[in-house]
This record gives sequence, C-alpha cells and structure tokens, in this order.
Amino acid sequence: GYVYLNLNTSNYGGFVAHANRLLRERLTLPAGYTYKWSGQYQFEMQAKQRLELILPIVFVVIFLLLYLLFHSVAEAALLFFPAFFALIGGLLLQWLLGYEFSVAVAVGYIALFGIAVETAVVMMVYLRGALEERLKSHHALTREELEAAAIDGAVLRLRPVLMTVCAVIGSLAPILWETGIGSDVMKPIAAPIVGGMVSATIAVMILVPILFVMLKEHALRRGTAHE
Repeated sequence: GYVYLNLNTSNYGGFVAHANRLLRERLTLPAGYTYKWSGQYQFEMQAKQRLELILPIVFVVIFLLLYLLFHSVAEAALLFFPAFFALIGGLLLQWLLGYEFSVAVAVGYIALFGIAVETAVVMMVYLRGALEERLKSHHALTREELEAAAIDGAVLRLRPVLMTVCAVIGSLAPILWETGIGSDVMKPIAAPIVGGMVSATIAVMILVPILFVMLKEHALRRGTAHE
C-alpha cells in the first residue's frame, strides 16, 4: 500500500530522517513487511548522488582552467581561497535562517563559488597588470615596489568588486523575505549566495592581494618575480 504525504517544507531529507527515527522507536512491523520512501525524497537523493560525483570534477576542471590561464599552480590555488571564505559566510547565513542542506542549497553554493572565483580571477588580472607596469618602469623590483603594485591593482578593482557585490546582494536579498509561490525553493538558493558574497568580498579585497604579495616576494627571492 501507499501512504501519501504533502509537506510544507522543501527539506525532504530532514523530514525523512526524523520520520525514520520515530518509526524505529514506535513502530513494530510484522514479519515480511517493510517500507520505503519515494517521491520527492527519492529524487533528492538521486540528485545528491549526482552532485557528489559532479562537484569534484567541476573543481578539478576549474583548477586546470586557472592553471592554463596563469601558468602557475600557486596562483591557481590562491584563487580558491575566496571560495573557502565564501563558504564560511554562506554557512553562517544558512544557519541563522535555519535552512538544512538540500539540493536547492547546493545549487546556491555552486553559483556562489563561481561568482567568488570569477571575482578573484579579475582581481588577479589587475594585480598582475599593476606588477607588469612596475617591472617596465623599474629595472630592479623591490619589496616596496611589489607592495605598491599590489595596492594599485587592488584599488583599481575596488569599485568593480563593490558594484558586483551590491548587484548580487541587492537582487537576491529580497527573495529572503518573499512568502509567495516558489519561495520555499528560492530562499535556500539565495541564502548561501547572499551570505557568501559578503565574506568572499573581504577575501578578494584583502586576502588575495596579501597572498599575491607573499607569493611574489618568494619569487623575488628566487629571482623569478616576473613570472
């Protein structure tokens, strides 16, 4: 037989886990009887399995593309730091709003990581461009010149970064207060992006230039700062 349920939540995994716990405590099935969850829960489990397979492949492909762009393993790895900081902000807002992890939340994190890495890539391009300008005008690049180049590149990127962040947050934040049809799906997607963009912006504007300077200082000591 079938028992049909209509839920007022999109967290099917959390509901099934809680229901299974109650059934184990309070239900004793006769010999030969069993039960199985189907419907949206089954589709969500299948989607999670696909995500577990696809996400690592996506990150590897992104890393390879970054390496092909900058020809540096260190710089490609550096660009993943804003994604980790974005994860912190996304998890914090997700926890504050009480959203359990679901496929909708995972979609939000995928979009968030893409925006964070893209913003970091543009910052890296500006930093490298500022460094190349310094190398053209100075025969010997000093630590002070390296730091000045990083500051110049970060300042040039300040306005575009803030415009991107304001556009993303301004367009998605109203969804968090929406109560209409489809809001139960859109809210878990928007929450990680809104929270993560705040922490990712801090990482892009502060952490990426600092790590860039540290990386180039190490290269400077080896005599390869122009690479």
